[in-house]
Amino acid sequence: MSDSIKHECGIALMRLLRPAGYYIDKYGSWDYSLRKMYLMMEKQHNRGQDGAGLAGIRIGAKPGTRYIHRQRSNSANPIKDVFSRIYPEIKEDPCDVWLGHLRYGTYGNYNIDVVHPVTRENNWRSRSLVMAGNFNLTNIEVIFNHLLEIGQNPVDFSDTITILENVGHFLDQEVERLYRLHKEQGLTKREISPIIEQELDVAGVLRSAAKRWDGGYVMAGMLGHGDAFVLRDPAGIRPAFWYADDEVVVAASERPVIQTVFDIRTDKVNELDPGKALIIKASGEHSLQEVLPATTPAKCSFERIYFSRGTDKHIYRERKKLGETLTEPVLAAVNHDVRNTVFSYIPNTAESAFYGLIEGVDKWLNNRKRQSILKKGDAITVADFERIMDVRPRIEKIAVKDIKLRTFITEDRSRDDLVAHVYDVTYGIIRRGKDSLVVIDDSIVRGTTLKESIIRILDRLDPAKIVIVSSSPQIRYPDCYGIDMSRLGDFIAFRAALELLKLTGREQLITDVYGRAKEELKKPDAEMVNLVQEIYAPFTDQEISNQIAVMLKTSEIKADLEIVFQSVEGLHKACPGHTGDWYFTGNYPTPGGNRVVNRAFVNYIEGRGGRAY
Repeated sequence: MSDSIKHECGIALMRLLRPAGYYIDKYGSWDYSLRKMYLMMEKQHNRGQDGAGLAGIRIGAKPGTRYIHRQRSNSANPIKDVFSRIYPEIKEDPCDVWLGHLRYGTYGNYNIDVVHPVTRENNWRSRSLVMAGNFNLTNIEVIFNHLLEIGQNPVDFSDTITILENVGHFLDQEVERLYRLHKEQGLTKREISPIIEQELDVAGVLRSAAKRWDGGYVMAGMLGHGDAFVLRDPAGIRPAFWYADDEVVVAASERPVIQTVFDIRTDKVNELDPGKALIIKASGEHSLQEVLPATTPAKCSFERIYFSRGTDKHIYRERKKLGETLTEPVLAAVNHDVRNTVFSYIPNTAESAFYGLIEGVDKWLNNRKRQSILKKGDAITVADFERIMDVRPRIEKIAVKDIKLRTFITEDRSRDDLVAHVYDVTYGIIRRGKDSLVVIDDSIVRGTTLKESIIRILDRLDPAKIVIVSSSPQIRYPDCYGIDMSRLGDFIAFRAALELLKLTGREQLITDVYGRAKEELKKPDAEMVNLVQEIYAPFTDQEISNQIAVMLKTSEIKADLEIVFQSVEGLHKACPGHTGDWYFTGNYPTPGGNRVVNRAFVNYIEGRGGRAY
């Protein structure tokens, strides 16, 4: 992706089902579980590079000894830092349950206090709670206020601490319920504690806590006595996968992580169903339990386009299909003149879509060759045949991503000059003034890097035309479920729509939507509608694409410039199992989404920065 976008985070959970000696005998080392956790976290490094944490629980630890171990880091190499500190702490006596986490700093918050896992410790093991999550909730203020209503005084107004205390409150209630139940039966406090640990209803605790949550999430946690859980949101917005055999139960944010680390086939890894929790008791028994009823599926399509590792066979095929579905509009952009067109891509995440596009062009060419040969019939000559067959897609690596430039220069114009050198190009391939150049990217968000860097350097090659292709549709609306795309003004498609409204004399619509959006924000979430959709309604997708091209082409660019976007229909064709498309369509899967988009529009008009939730 030419414009950098950050994803929230990734989780890794592992429960050993055998005694420590079993793994030493079979695998020849005491640190089997730590090595597996390290690999699961490294294989998800793409999901978070600003911080990492690891927590472990030793089941059945003797009273007076430490049974929860945790290390967190926000250093330059956080995973390595965490494991370098956890090894000497464990001292060859590994934990039975592990929970690892990787995160991106949400909106610049890189403080170590918000790095997961977070803990809520208690002298009663059943009340000790360790949590980590891949989530964003749109209504964290509602949950925070509920904590105030029940008399709590949280130490911080953050989503991390609020969710921890929210779950912790209902955990305390469940423990108290079981305590009173068995106290009435005449048991002593010492006798009751292990019974509580055995009978504690983890799914019930999550059910009570999650009923107020609005957003996309995968929440994972461990209780001090050894129970563990992974819970997925009812729409399946955020991904989660799990695997179990007679040695381990594991969960992670991505399927190929589990496949690779445990050397198993794709069909052995299970996707956690929306609204359900994987519950692992301290005894080692695991089960799937419904926590919330599943809603209309809205699995995040951006997971498939960009964020997830492309080593998953389904994701790889879908990304290729995204490229293939763009074949006809791309060919139309170059007047179907394949002989005088060079095809390339923005490294590195657009590579799979590029392969799909080339396969589509190949299919189109083969069909045209077949028709040309049949048209010639018996009159075809060897020269005719060779001329027809000689046409093939010209594939070149044009854009090369350079090392990340670091500079002490702070003056804006000087920094812009350096931004223009983030990418370099391969010279001597384009026939100056004759060839068109098609370059595919996986998405276009702000368009900043395209304008300040990529298009400039491509134009140095003097192509007749530059066609920038996005394998995803136009990003029009903010995300509020875990991807750092929250401000409307960041989206070039939004700015293009506003510019078109002004150019066509419809500027009053902006004022009208602003006033109505302020009124809309007074309604309950369930009654709100997305008014920002009206900003785009007067224009076709092509009109907005054309305006984006105008905005990206600076005065010094000599080549013609065209922008080709994936259609929403093409997206759904390529990724049929991931229909969450709110950033393209504005169709949010939870009520809080409409509040967020209306608030984002009001913030934009009023010149306010920051997120809208």
